[in-house]
Amino acid sequence: MTTEYNIMDINRLLNWLDESTCNFLAVKTICAELEAKGFTRLLPENVWNLRPGDRRYITKNDSSVFAFIAGEKSPAEAGFRIISAHSDSPCFKIKPNAEIYGDGGVVSLNVEKYGGGILYTWFDRPLSISGRVMTAGDDALHPRTHLVDLKAPVAFIPHLAIHFNRGVNEGNPLSVQKDMKPVVGYYDAETYAGIKARGGVVKCLVADKLGIRPEDILEYELCLYPLEPAATAGASNEYFQSARIDDLSMAYAGLEAMLSTADNATPYTRVLAIFDNEETGSGTKQGAASPVLAEMLSRLTAGYGKESQEEYYRAVARSFMISADDAHAWHPNYNEKYDPTNHPVIGGGPVIKINANCKYMTDAEGAAVFKQLCLDAGVKCQYFVNHSDVAGGSTLGNILTSQIPLSGVDMGCAIWAMHSARETAGVADHFSTVRVFSGFFGA
Repeated sequence: MTTEYNIMDINRLLNWLDESTCNFLAVKTICAELEAKGFTRLLPENVWNLRPGDRRYITKNDSSVFAFIAGEKSPAEAGFRIISAHSDSPCFKIKPNAEIYGDGGVVSLNVEKYGGGILYTWFDRPLSISGRVMTAGDDALHPRTHLVDLKAPVAFIPHLAIHFNRGVNEGNPLSVQKDMKPVVGYYDAETYAGIKARGGVVKCLVADKLGIRPEDILEYELCLYPLEPAATAGASNEYFQSARIDDLSMAYAGLEAMLSTADNATPYTRVLAIFDNEETGSGTKQGAASPVLAEMLSRLTAGYGKESQEEYYRAVARSFMISADDAHAWHPNYNEKYDPTNHPVIGGGPVIKINANCKYMTDAEGAAVFKQLCLDAGVKCQYFVNHSDVAGGSTLGNILTSQIPLSGVDMGCAIWAMHSARETAGVADHFSTVRVFSGFFGA
């Protein structure tokens, strides 16, 4: 490995991926790192009075987080520099009343697919459970939240043997309802009846981890996640592999850049915006299609004592956003799937994402800004454009610009197996992206 990799330890990212096993825990780990660097939490219901250099953050739904460092000048004078990413990844959510009791006492779970995952990559892996549960609070409108991660192989999805499906390697259509039910164990009828009376296997497992009674759990939002730890791979450890690289690697790169530049005074206000629910369309109160970021930027502008809408408009006009969401790397086995002249490779640097039908926010101005940031940082950059016969997806950038008329760029790092239970990215690309983000924030 090169000296660069020894200096910038990839294990920080790998450990963070292992701790951030769902959207709620990703936000929890981000908040912990922010607070360690002197950021304090703001409450939406309070008045925001700001001074230059203030380090603050807010959360929404426990699954999105928005951090900022107030600039030396008001936003109307110097604008915002924003990096956005998202906290969620494709997974399986556990339904209420999830347990299904079968022959021999086998208990499987009724689950629902969240996002667009590659289903067959989830078979025969050790799976654990993380998320949040709710118990009674001070009154009915304020239940208490408990974050939980079992960190144990409590489930798995066994594949059907090839002997019962000889054509499995010629294509294997999968039904989430039928094929993807995870097994959690087997119980004799009497034992299972007792567990069921207390709320079921899932509630009992989670309650035991939290040290509460399963009967006290009012509701839960729990997901399954692959338990294998993140790790480097390749002959020279040039790759890293993990679940949830899309998009937690970009969220962490933005966090690293904000923390590493936090002590540098800048005229503009720096913002890190980590949204939830990008994988399902962003249409929630904590998603990019909501007014949450627009409201925060407006309040930041007013926090300098200038509350007019005109001041906010001036601030937005002076702002730039990097929408960071991973890109598709060229795959050596499927050259025909890619554009012949714009297919980024792992190790080739950050990727500018372009789409003629405006699925990304990138235009020539935004791409030029980002390319210059890369040049200033001494980092190579690449382009991703879809094969002209293949429809592309979208991401945060164009969703946010329907709310706020920001200039900006959609970009990401090139990865393999996007939405697999285990994705692959490049170590050098991560460090290059942190360097570019740090320059953007004021290194």
